[in-house]
Amino acid sequence: MPIDHVSLATHDMGATRAFYEGTLGFTVVIHETLSIEEGGTVDHIFFDTGEGACLAFMQWRGVDGVSDNFDTGINQGLGVPPGTFHVALRYPSLEALAALRKELVGKGLNVGEILPLHPYRSFFLDDPVNGLRLEYTTRIADYTEEDRDPLKRILPMSIRLFYDAGRSSSMPE
Repeated sequence: MPIDHVSLATHDMGATRAFYEGTLGFTVVIHETLSIEEGGTVDHIFFDTGEGACLAFMQWRGVDGVSDNFDTGINQGLGVPPGTFHVALRYPSLEALAALRKELVGKGLNVGEILPLHPYRSFFLDDPVNGLRLEYTTRIADYTEEDRDPLKRILPMSIRLFYDAGRSSSMPE
């Protein structure tokens, strides 16, 4: 069963829309206001990510019991490394992935290098508005029986990868 949409939170819908629509190029398919009967509103937007799937955001305003000060990036608020909770967006080929990375770097975004994460190739960037880790990925090989066995699929990795994956090695810290 495919995922229809994933919904996340923002504290700044205008900046979120500018980033996802203007910078990343996603089309808005729904932008609505939910009027909460008990008071307040929710600004709710859906961005088309392709093949019928969407990435949605909500901005809660004046609703009792909803904090104005929560971590929209999720990871820091839960005390886990960046990228533990992230959104991965599939690209059709390694060539298309490399072209997109070059385009995003050209727009001034701090984008990580393309990493070999078999059977994927991926790069990461951090949403500068909400602090979310985004992954752009393409699968370069079919899944194998070994891919399903955690005793055979052991990947040595530094914890630094989780902290540094969204930064280009050519960008200053």
